[in-house]
Amino acid sequence: MTRTVYFADRSLCFATSAPDQGWYTVAAEPDGGISRAKILNFLESYNSVAVVSEDPEATFKAFAAQFAWVEAAGGVVVDEGGRWLLIHRNGRWDLPKGHLEAGESLEQCAAREVEEETGVAGEVVRPLCATLHAYWFPKTSRWELKQTHWFELRATDPAALQPQTEEGIERVVWCTPTEAAEHLRGAFPTIRRVAEAMGR
Repeated sequence: MTRTVYFADRSLCFATSAPDQGWYTVAAEPDGGISRAKILNFLESYNSVAVVSEDPEATFKAFAAQFAWVEAAGGVVVDEGGRWLLIHRNGRWDLPKGHLEAGESLEQCAAREVEEETGVAGEVVRPLCATLHAYWFPKTSRWELKQTHWFELRATDPAALQPQTEEGIERVVWCTPTEAAEHLRGAFPTIRRVAEAMGR
């Protein structure tokens, strides 16, 4: 299995051989790992970096150990008319998601975060995919690596849409799948992966 970690719009993958064209490829260090500083340096010059090693999963785990690990969940809410629920935050279209709380299942987290961020209650229908997203978090002055588990949810309460403005959400809208696809063209790659999983 190839692991892909996203740094905003840039991609880092761990594989046994070089991916298709367009990837800058580096070998893992002799101990099988790769330093975060080295990867961040490469990502300043290249949009897509591949780390090649005999054991990509071990290399990924060594890389992940250099971050604070965060679990999160979110999803695509679909209403009875087949429309998708999207949020708009920081100038981009996005999907509701958030951190897992103690004692909570991933499915419970996804439903809670959707309702908190949009005002819409939903129940999980099926899992879609998981994504990995790395970022510097100023509040804690640390690098975090977030694994978000994504689900399809069915809207159970047609409540008025209420964007959670304290989380930077400017708008919440219902869109047809075609409108959603158009909106998400400029979304982060993690969000585009979720939209692709909805079609499978």
